Amino acid sequence: MTSRSPNVSAQTPRRPSLPERAISRRLSALSTTTAATTGAQAGTTQHDLTEEIEEIKRYEDFTTIDWVQDAAQEQLRRRARRKQNAGVFELRGSLGWRRRLEDTYDAGQAWIVVTLVGAAIGLNAGFLNIITEWLSDIKLGYCTTAFYLNENFCCWGDEKGCPEWHRWSSFWLLNYLLYLLFSTVFALASASLVKSFAPYAAGSGISEIKCIIAGFVMKGFLGFWTLLIKSICLPLAIASGLSVGKEGPSVHYAVCTGNVISRFFGKYKRNAAKTREILSACAAAGVAVAFGSPIGGVLFSLEEMSSYFPLKTMWRSYFCALVATAVLAAMNPFWTGQLVMFEVRYDRSWHFFEIIFFIFIGIFGGLYGAFVMKWNLRAQAFRKKYLTKYAILEATLLAAGTAILCFPNMFLRIDMTESMEILFLECEAGRDYDGLCEAKNRWRMALSLAFATIMRTILVIISYGCKVPAGIFVPSMAVGASFGRMVGILVQALHEAFPHAKFFAACQPDVDCITPGTYAFLGAAAALSGIMHITVSVVVIMFELTGALTYILPTMIVVGVTKAVSERFGKGGIADRMIWFNGFPFLDKKEEHTFGVPVSQVMTSEVTSLPSSGLTLRAVEQLMAQNKYQGFPVVEARTSKILIGYIGRTELRYAIDRSKKESFVSSNAKCFFTQPPASATQTPSVTAPPVTFDAIEDASGQQSVDFSRLIDPVPLAVHPRLPLETVMELFKKMGPRVILVEYRGRLAGLVTVKDCLKYQFKVEAQETSTHDPALEIRQEKLWGLMNRGADWLADKVLSISGGRIKLSGGRASNFLESRAEDPRDQFTPILASSGHDILDGTEDVDQGVELQSRR
Repeated sequence: MTSRSPNVSAQTPRRPSLPERAISRRLSALSTTTAATTGAQAGTTQHDLTEEIEEIKRYEDFTTIDWVQDAAQEQLRRRARRKQNAGVFELRGSLGWRRRLEDTYDAGQAWIVVTLVGAAIGLNAGFLNIITEWLSDIKLGYCTTAFYLNENFCCWGDEKGCPEWHRWSSFWLLNYLLYLLFSTVFALASASLVKSFAPYAAGSGISEIKCIIAGFVMKGFLGFWTLLIKSICLPLAIASGLSVGKEGPSVHYAVCTGNVISRFFGKYKRNAAKTREILSACAAAGVAVAFGSPIGGVLFSLEEMSSYFPLKTMWRSYFCALVATAVLAAMNPFWTGQLVMFEVRYDRSWHFFEIIFFIFIGIFGGLYGAFVMKWNLRAQAFRKKYLTKYAILEATLLAAGTAILCFPNMFLRIDMTESMEILFLECEAGRDYDGLCEAKNRWRMALSLAFATIMRTILVIISYGCKVPAGIFVPSMAVGASFGRMVGILVQALHEAFPHAKFFAACQPDVDCITPGTYAFLGAAAALSGIMHITVSVVVIMFELTGALTYILPTMIVVGVTKAVSERFGKGGIADRMIWFNGFPFLDKKEEHTFGVPVSQVMTSEVTSLPSSGLTLRAVEQLMAQNKYQGFPVVEARTSKILIGYIGRTELRYAIDRSKKESFVSSNAKCFFTQPPASATQTPSVTAPPVTFDAIEDASGQQSVDFSRLIDPVPLAVHPRLPLETVMELFKKMGPRVILVEYRGRLAGLVTVKDCLKYQFKVEAQETSTHDPALEIRQEKLWGLMNRGADWLADKVLSISGGRIKLSGGRASNFLESRAEDPRDQFTPILASSGHDILDGTEDVDQGVELQSRR
């Protein structure tokens, strides 16, 4: 990093300091921690020791993975395997061929896993599409020929309905009540299953997956139960009518599928870096099956999800997305050859005068994203503060309220994907929906679309974040589509009112000049870009949805304008804002900072370190019990603070537990973190040579323990005057858990991602104050109003029923009150104050929740 001169004492000989050994970190450092041990046997022993620790470790919950150490351990595995395979290929007979087959299988594991994962994602997506469409239609009626068919399949070939499809009743009010009942039951079932079996199945999951791919560990978030409950509850949540989508959860269950399947293969079970490649590929496949866009899925994973995306990951992501979409196309869930319901084809072109209206749609997309993100975060804060224990009740009431408000409106009543399919279509003979294309209904449709835009926006704000599987892609696209279609209808009316104006001179006579469906299509792209702050992937996704090369330029214009407007209100989409809101340790590579301060102003100066010798085993155990740090710097002495190395908490815990298990080392045994001098065995305090873990069974009765083989002798260290921006780039590009700060060989402090984030938000808080006491007061008033309303309703029901129905204090209220809390609710937005719980690798977090291992 920097050039530093060691401070060497002439009187006392000592171990060479860190700068005297190596300034740049070598990834093979962990395999060379014992200079005295050489040869293949030593390498194999060190490899076995590392493997045993990793099997115990399995990445603790709510910590960060040290990618530098992970890469070093993988290189150690490769070196041990090369030594094991030395001379094998010169052998003749079954042994040589067996080893060659094993090597071939090991090399091909990646493609086997990608193929299996892609096929599983495609199958799951196909079944979920079929179930979702049936559940959405069953609220409105049923098929007399086959109850399990939805309306499209029941009336195949007849777009205006058929006698086989029956409404539940001929009375509008009864249909209204049944629609409300089905919506409420679906939401209740979805929220109850999530609460009871997999709290992590709630929400979208994209923000958490971004952090997991970057190295943050959340046990159970990608587990089998989360995959199962997410797949079951997602159709229920969509069919309930809540303003939530399936595209974000599609990424979550796709990544869960990849994590579960990859654990059956040893290469991915023991290596987090390779697992990260599979998870990135699965994220691409999830978007691919959600939008029918394999290339767009790869670009989405590159642009939004992955912090590390080498070329081989891109190729595997493409292959996984290809397999997933191929399987989905083979299933043909809609019987139309389309991968998604709102896929459309345009055969009309556009005119340059329409660019003005395209820019207007782009401005709307940027304003929509900024408005929704601001108020949704406030709704999330209110939900986390007051409604955490009432997750099931909240989701149920939201679904009931949504059904009450949406049923009267023709565009809000139906499923959002079906609504987009209708709004995207061109007005041609035989293709109409309740008079949408008729000129006499133009103003009524425009007003209905305006109401749908406003109402859907409000519902997205309050619904996204409730404890059901919930995405925001499709709801935002539905808002943009309704707004865009409204603009298209108004432009069409303007053209018909002034057909001979010079503004419309490019229009040909007797040919439809304006296509409102394309405006809906561009509005959907604008809203999606505005809420996610993504550009290239949106353009490609929309192109793959339409297959129209002629609309590439309008889409790029709309998305570009949306991006420019969005950046005026802050960087980062809804996923990045949720990362901040939940307090996850994530440094976004898209952000650039200029702080102008050295790392010494941010680092932790009071560091708990371990001297290289002199501590007893009891003292080390007491030190670990007093704090929850994930590692300890090793210094020559606590007075001199000359840096020797770094040892992780897991490695130290492993060594201590193994010593106690063998019951041969007393609690007063001396602990050495470096190779002790040869005269150590002659001192009164050491009666025998130190114990090493190579011959632990033969060391009974020893009075010292050697930890030197478990430390990292060349940890990543920087100079105190190194700019903070450079340190943040090291965290982003190399991914260490901790960076030590040393000056002239002496430990000066350490810095983690947590320290960088705290300083970043401290600076931002000074520039723009985000604390609003008036907002807290309004939230308190709103919560009090909700309580009074609930009490009034309970009293009325109690009096009307004569005391037979009790809405509070009974079994029903106990069931609707959520006891199993989402672990993510324990944390709050990142603030400049030091009291905030930012999750990172410097502490253990025990929430008292039993979570399933990622294994």
